[in-house]
Amino acid sequence: MAFSGALRLVDLDDFIGPSTECIKPVKVLEGSESASVVRINGGESLPKAQITLNDCLACSGCITSAESVLISKQSDEEMIRVFAANKSKPLDDPSRLVLIVSISPQSAASLATRYDIAAAETTTKLAGLFKHLGADHVFDLSLAIAMSLRESARDFVDRARRSREAAPLPMLASACPGWVCYAEKAHGSHILPHIGTAKSPQQIMGSLVKHHFGRRFGKTPDQIYHVTVMPCYDKKLEASRSDFYDDIYRTRDVDCVVTSLEIEKLIQDQNIDMTRLSSVKPDFLTSNQHGESCYGSGSDGYLEFILHYAAKELYNCPAKELSVKTLRNRDFKEVTVAVDNGDPVVPLKFAIAYGFRNIQTLIQKIKRKRCDYQFVEVMACPSACLNGGGQIRARENETSKDVLAKVETLYGSLGSESEKGKLEAALGEVYDVWLGGEDSETARTLLHTRYHAIERTINPFTVKW
Repeated sequence: MAFSGALRLVDLDDFIGPSTECIKPVKVLEGSESASVVRINGGESLPKAQITLNDCLACSGCITSAESVLISKQSDEEMIRVFAANKSKPLDDPSRLVLIVSISPQSAASLATRYDIAAAETTTKLAGLFKHLGADHVFDLSLAIAMSLRESARDFVDRARRSREAAPLPMLASACPGWVCYAEKAHGSHILPHIGTAKSPQQIMGSLVKHHFGRRFGKTPDQIYHVTVMPCYDKKLEASRSDFYDDIYRTRDVDCVVTSLEIEKLIQDQNIDMTRLSSVKPDFLTSNQHGESCYGSGSDGYLEFILHYAAKELYNCPAKELSVKTLRNRDFKEVTVAVDNGDPVVPLKFAIAYGFRNIQTLIQKIKRKRCDYQFVEVMACPSACLNGGGQIRARENETSKDVLAKVETLYGSLGSESEKGKLEAALGEVYDVWLGGEDSETARTLLHTRYHAIERTINPFTVKW
């Protein structure tokens, strides 16, 4: 089954085992052949089935949300259609949209491996590509990543200072939509209070673009078409959540999500030579120019950032001598640090859990109250976002491990201390000028979200890991 020209059900090695409960029921008309008979050739053709993102991603056996978005609205074909239609309109046409594209560093690193160029250069090449297609502005996600990290760290420190009953620990990372959707559908009130409330970088960028940046041009949110380039198909599901829909303007913070694979397909379909594309520097959301950020792991480095932030805020001293211990496998690690501020040594104990097998182990620890971690960086994909389902596949003469190693190296080349300094200045402008301060109601509304327990329709004892 294909969801778009680039997505195929292949290379699945970390998923819930299929069962009869995972199949969407199909109505059998009275008098028709038995449902157990499948005719491959011949016979009356049936209407083409339509599925939605909520049917197939993190499925719990049925459609569980009324706010479903057809996959055709979340594809490179739809993006090209909107861009072409907009490009044909006169500049003074009031119906002309402002087209904005935001590029994730994980996608830039993945595409860089395909075309053998540096990750930072790939971002400029992609900016040139989208400007050629008609985009008015192209951004990288560095500012949104920095804001998501900061809001997550502030959330953790607030929880650590409160009682366990009011703010349960461990706090679990919230940036992975596949993991969040699974938690909502399979574990509800047992796990949702543990998930941090900070929005992911994609959705923070959507809030900034639609509700603040557009004001520079006198544009309302529905007059802006926002595309993100991401490493994961579940990001399409995240963009379609009702929490990120503006009822007043009837628009989403992110209108279309395209993956690294879909960008590769677009480049192939249009016979574009990436090496000959004009390089264009990404635009800036603020007057303080900022650059690429790269904190720690391939999932933007939530564990590392929050650990250092917490050591400073809670114990007023830097985190030193991090101890990393691999547990079940390379995707389940424990990170501890001894914080010595003159008093007895106080340990901070964090962990990473990537892939659903490790997530299940973590959840069981939490439910049995045997989890002594304070924060866990949780991601649905093994090896995290750099290995997302929408990333570039290995060629015939390559292995998946080889490609991932290259992506990790290129991703690690992004960012520097000087660039992080520029980011701090840009963050100050966004918080102080746009949001009215870090603790303002505007900041809380635009940078945080909530989760919803969804009634489960499958027997959890049939799920195999």
